Amino acid sequence: MLAPPSQPLAWKEFCERLPNECVVDSSEPEVIELTRETWAVINAVNEHVNTTIKPMSDREHWGVEDRWDYPEDGYGDCEDYQLLKRRLLVQAGLSRRAMRMTVVVDEEDAGHAVLIMRTNLGDLILDNKRQEILSQKETAFKFIKREGSDGLAWVALGGRVSPVVTANR
Repeated sequence: MLAPPSQPLAWKEFCERLPNECVVDSSEPEVIELTRETWAVINAVNEHVNTTIKPMSDREHWGVEDRWDYPEDGYGDCEDYQLLKRRLLVQAGLSRRAMRMTVVVDEEDAGHAVLIMRTNLGDLILDNKRQEILSQKETAFKFIKREGSDGLAWVALGGRVSPVVTANR
């Protein structure tokens, strides 16, 4: 049996600074119901964050190679966008447990972070590189690992698209 993948070091440091942001509440739903209302909220938050935060590398912003944090000053890199989206979606009443920070390899073969929103109609990808919210199959990403939904351990995705959750009919 393979060991779970390691957490990104910058994630671990983020959780040490802001432990309440990393708590997994197993009483929350792992999957949200995608209704017109939740779709509208997800789209509004994604668009708001993507258009108000300005891209800046951690080296330029913090003077370090990698730091995960909230873009409080209006600047951040990919994971900072996703952390803010997650915070705003939680404030809007959506389950944090249904939102998973995820490490991918993007279409340019570079490391990248996205937010996976687990829904009853399939997993959605919120990305700072595009306004459209896509399913995993619609991206050119290689999915490496994501936050687990049962504790602090991360889950390996093996470079594949994770299974789509289908609606119960």
